[in-house]
Amino acid sequence: MLPDLFPDCDDLTRRSVLEYAAKTFLGVSVMPVCAAFAADDKPAKPASKNQAAKPAASSKGGSAKHVIFLCMSGAMTHLDTFDLKPGRETQGETKGIATNVSSMKFGETLPELARLANHLAVVRSMSTKTGDHDQGRYMLRTSYKEIASIRHPAMGAWATKVLGKQNPSLPDNVMIGGEARHPGAGFLEPAYTPVPIADPNVGLQNTTQPKYLTGDSFNKRMELINKFDSNFRKKFPQKQVDAYTEYYQQATKLMHSDELKAFDLSKEKDDIRNKYGRDRFGQGCLLARRLIEHNIRYIEVSLDGWDMHTDIYQADRLPAKAGNLDKAVAALIVDLKEKGLLDKTLIALGTEFGRSPKLNANGGRDHHPGVFSGFFAGGGIKGGRFYGSSDQDGFSPDKDPVSVPDFNATIAYALGLPLEQEFFSKSGRPFKVAHDGQPLLKLFS
Repeated sequence: MLPDLFPDCDDLTRRSVLEYAAKTFLGVSVMPVCAAFAADDKPAKPASKNQAAKPAASSKGGSAKHVIFLCMSGAMTHLDTFDLKPGRETQGETKGIATNVSSMKFGETLPELARLANHLAVVRSMSTKTGDHDQGRYMLRTSYKEIASIRHPAMGAWATKVLGKQNPSLPDNVMIGGEARHPGAGFLEPAYTPVPIADPNVGLQNTTQPKYLTGDSFNKRMELINKFDSNFRKKFPQKQVDAYTEYYQQATKLMHSDELKAFDLSKEKDDIRNKYGRDRFGQGCLLARRLIEHNIRYIEVSLDGWDMHTDIYQADRLPAKAGNLDKAVAALIVDLKEKGLLDKTLIALGTEFGRSPKLNANGGRDHHPGVFSGFFAGGGIKGGRFYGSSDQDGFSPDKDPVSVPDFNATIAYALGLPLEQEFFSKSGRPFKVAHDGQPLLKLFS
C-alpha cells in the first residue's frame, strides 16, 4: 500500500488524483463523467445547519416523474413566437397564425406547435433584472443571482439530490448541448453534476472497456486501484471520499450495462430521426425522449443562436431557428403522448430574457429583460391557455407577473420538491430549491 498522499489537499485536488489514477491504472477515460453516476439510490435524511443540503419530504405537486428543460440560449424573442402584438409597430414582420385553441395565436414560424397548443401553458409575463447572457442563464437554471462567493445548484442537481436516483445504472441528470459555464451541482456533491452530451449524434463517449484489457486483467486493475487508495479512504472517512470510491464501481457497472443503448440514436429509425429534424437540437430532443423511456429524471437540451441583433427576419436567422424549435418540440410532445409518457414528463421551455420590442437600426432586436415568454407542457400541467400578459407593445408585464424563481418553483412543484425547506451549504448558509419563487398553481387546475 502507498503512504498517505496530500493529507491536507482540498476536494478538487483529491478528485483530480483519483481520476488520474483511474485513467492510468484502469485504462479508461469515463471517470470525468462518472461523478454523476455515484449518487445514492435513496434520498438522504434532511439537513441540519452547517451541513450540505440533503433531502426533505417531498411536497405534493404535479404528476411529473421526469423533466425535459429546453433552454433557448441567447434570449428568444417573445414578440415573434408566443406574445404577438398585431397592429403595433413593435410586432415587426412576424404574422400570427391560428392554433387548435381558438383563444391562442402563435408566430407564423411555429405551425407544428400551433397544432399542439392544447398541450401548452404559455407564460407571457416573465421578467428578470439582468440583460447579461451568462448571468441570465445562471439565474434561469438556479433561481439565484450569480455571485463570487458560492455556486448554486441547478434544478437538475436539486432533483437528483432530493428525490434520489430513478435508474440505478444510468445518470439521472443529463445536459445535452449546454455551454461550459453551466452551474452544475453548485455546492452539492459532484455526484449530482449533469453528465454532458456535447453532440447527441455521438452520445455518451468513453464508456467502452479498452480492447486490450481482458475481463481478468480489468478485474486485477480494479483490485490494484482499491489497494492504492485504501489508506486514503481510512484517513478521510467522509461521504465525499466514499463517493470517489463509488466512481470506480459505477464506471465498471456502466461499461457493462445494457442500458447504454439509451444514448445510441442509431437505434432509431430514419423516419423518426427525420421527424425531429437532423440538427443537434432536434436530435437532442429525440435523445431526451429515449432517456425518459429509460427512467432518467432530468434532461436539459439547449438550442443556442437566439441572440439576433441584426437582420432578425433573414431566412437563416429567426425563421430557421424557430423552425428548429417548432419541429423538434412538436415531435417530442407527440412521441411522449403516444408512448403514454407525457402526463409524467414535464416539458419546460425557458430563456434568459426577451428581446427588445423596438427593432434597432440593423433590423435586429436587442436584449430586453423587461418581459419574455416560456411554456410548460405535460407533467400535470393543463394546456391550451396563456398565463399572464405583457403590455400592448411587449415592454413589460401587464398581468400576473412571473419571476424566474416562480418559473423554477413551478418545475419543482411538478416534481414534488420541497419549496419551503431550507438546505445548508458547507459554510452553513441556507438556500431553497427555487429561492423565493412561488409555483403557478393555476396551471395545474
